[in-house]
Amino acid sequence: MLRLIKRNYFLLISVFLILYFCFNLVSGERGLFSYIEKKELLSNLKKEELSLINMIENMDHKNSLLSTNLDLDYIETLIRERFLFGKKDETIYIIKKNDN
Repeated sequence: MLRLIKRNYFLLISVFLILYFCFNLVSGERGLFSYIEKKELLSNLKKEELSLINMIENMDHKNSLLSTNLDLDYIETLIRERFLFGKKDETIYIIKKNDN
């Protein structure tokens, strides 16, 4: 048995090294599975970044309506939504949503 191992020493070392590199290629911190997870995480972060950029642009637009050129229509809309004010002889209905 020992003679057989000595004769095939190079073959055993080669097989062990091939298995070692294949295992590390697939798993591990820099492996294929980790790469796929990080790629998915990057995709999710890019989507979240786009969503946040859109929210910031929307807030900037609303802020510009209230600061530079005062938009009276927008202010009227805000007053109607926030304070439930209406014009004379106007009926306001409040519809409550069921969250159940």
